[in-house]
Amino acid sequence: MTTEGPGPAITPRTRARARHILDNYYIGPARDASVLEIWGYTPRMTYAPGEEVALHVSTTAERWSFEVGRDGLRYEPLLSEADLPGRHHDTPKDCSIVGCGWPEGARFKVPDDWRPGGYLITLTATRGNDRVEEHHLILVRRAAHLPPAPYLLVCATGTWVAYNCWGGSNHYDGITGPQANQYSPVLSSQRPWTRGFCKLPAGAPRALPDVPAKPGEMTRYPYMEWAYAYGYSKKYASSGWASYERLFARWAEAEGYELDVATLHDLDADPSRLNGHACAIFVGHDEYWSAPMRDAVDAYVDAGGRVARFAGNFLWQTRLEDRGQTQVCYKYEAVRDPMAASATPHLTTAAWEVAPVNRPGAATFGVNALRGIYAGLGGCAGNGAGGFTVYRPDYWCFDGAGLGFGDVLGASSRIFGYEVDGLDYRMQGGLPFPTGSDGASAEINILAMGLAANIEVDRKVWGETLYVGASDAAFKAKALYGEVSAKTLDASARGTGMIIAWRKGAGDIFTAATCEWVAGLERRDLQVMAVTRNVLDRFGGPAAAPA
Repeated sequence: MTTEGPGPAITPRTRARARHILDNYYIGPARDASVLEIWGYTPRMTYAPGEEVALHVSTTAERWSFEVGRDGLRYEPLLSEADLPGRHHDTPKDCSIVGCGWPEGARFKVPDDWRPGGYLITLTATRGNDRVEEHHLILVRRAAHLPPAPYLLVCATGTWVAYNCWGGSNHYDGITGPQANQYSPVLSSQRPWTRGFCKLPAGAPRALPDVPAKPGEMTRYPYMEWAYAYGYSKKYASSGWASYERLFARWAEAEGYELDVATLHDLDADPSRLNGHACAIFVGHDEYWSAPMRDAVDAYVDAGGRVARFAGNFLWQTRLEDRGQTQVCYKYEAVRDPMAASATPHLTTAAWEVAPVNRPGAATFGVNALRGIYAGLGGCAGNGAGGFTVYRPDYWCFDGAGLGFGDVLGASSRIFGYEVDGLDYRMQGGLPFPTGSDGASAEINILAMGLAANIEVDRKVWGETLYVGASDAAFKAKALYGEVSAKTLDASARGTGMIIAWRKGAGDIFTAATCEWVAGLERRDLQVMAVTRNVLDRFGGPAAAPA
């Protein structure tokens, strides 16, 4: 039976495998039959009661087993099979792009009584005294014959795919390109999730360090050090169910909120997936979206839907192909995207603000990543307040939170970072107002703010290597001002993270634009929880009058 234990058993052989993998910056098959391993994936991410789930598994063990359990407030083991025949399958070197192509190894049907939520699939293989355990995750939606739940938690699967390093490459680095050392603009979902996306041991560090570095000390990244030591992906703290959506789902369940679940991939395939729900919720790190995903949210809100976004870094337009199993994002090299020379260049995969996309992120969520980005990470505002400074404490979302003007929300739980979104603003009478120069509506209420940075401070500490550096500021300068110069680089060095509220069309938007809001819920920050309850209670009931 799988429990909230320490995760995979670490034996000398598995530790050696982990070290080998992370020396190469990715998780993947050992390609060595002497190494005990097991990996698996499913064709889809979301399933409904009554549907069958196919497990595509490759293992070097002769026999293997799996368990499926609901990963809610308490882990509930629900289904298991043991003593299945093991098969090891060749994995394409470019599986990051084309998928693994493994045959089906087992199958199970989702029972009618399974509740909505995340379901952990634990794969176990043994050989003698050696044992290895890996994890996959599926989402189970509410049964179709039941009325819609008030709230729909939409998981940021565009970002999950973008950061998934299993097999060699993601949208950041990897083994593709002429010299086998580059990121890939094309990624397949038909491969396992990297280690740490689905399950983490208690105490795994978050992206933001609990305590900022002291003057004169080397800046450290505890989550990367932990990942290297224990054989997890260094990207585990940037994306995935375990670090983000899981924390919100568990907190909401404990509070009595009735959630259904979906993915951004679901919205791309079926924009009506939002219909019937009073409030759509987005949490964590929702960096990558396709145009249809965004269209679905815009239409939902304009028609009267309400969005509660506790997430940060709304930045890249993607494109899904092959029935949603392939994600495309050329990012900084948008000119390479074939779509740029097509009849629909606005679908080019690039930052939302960049030509030929020209669709400001602020038009959907009120804020965008290019006006924000890094906070509390390394030398980017690494010694900042850790929370949002409150400017409009009388706004309804702060009711009962005990906050006044100038107070900082979430400092003790470090909710501000590691990436945040802002908008262009002006100060008048000590209060911030949107300028509208970045596509943001003048009707947006800026409720709280914090400072972000896009150029990492070089403290000249011996032995220290800059992680962020200035490359993101250079990209921002090119995107917003058309050139990289001393003047535009300086203008791009600064950003903000914001909490905003906005009456949009017939609906409402609330955005707390930070990846780490869920840390405040996990750490039981009373003020963060009070604001979250206020938003959900207001948005989950009858439509409210304009603020």
